[in-house]
Amino acid sequence: MLDDLFVAAEEPAEPAPRATIPFDYLAVAEELHSGRIKVSSGEAAAEYREAAEGVEAELEALLGEVGVEENAAEPPAEIVVELPVEPATIAVELGLNEAKPADLGRLRRVFALKNHPDRVPAHLRQNALKRMQIANVLIDEAKRRALDKARR
Repeated sequence: MLDDLFVAAEEPAEPAPRATIPFDYLAVAEELHSGRIKVSSGEAAAEYREAAEGVEAELEALLGEVGVEENAAEPPAEIVVELPVEPATIAVELGLNEAKPADLGRLRRVFALKNHPDRVPAHLRQNALKRMQIANVLIDEAKRRALDKARR
């Protein structure tokens, strides 16, 4: 009997079948955006608005107790200048002249961490998008040149 147990333990078990549910996320997002699907009733929205009405008064009272002025809560406006989109400038910023072919993927990730449109303020997103597109083209060209050089 023990021999049967050892043999059964050595045999690989069949993986359990996974259930999959086809789901079109884009279609659902489109329906939600169109307004044809309501996520909550009007009652829930009204309760939310009523709950939020007293928050400003409570905040002002708390700030008054602590002695914080109203203007101190506002952060100073940042002056942000759009970054250059010239390919030569971006190539220098990437460091493509000194980069090894193995480093190109890392350069792309580092550049994206600093310049991706999702990581910059809204008013700079178009500029960031152009910079990312140019950087991707430059890195892809550098990879192609490295691959061609390696083939020769």
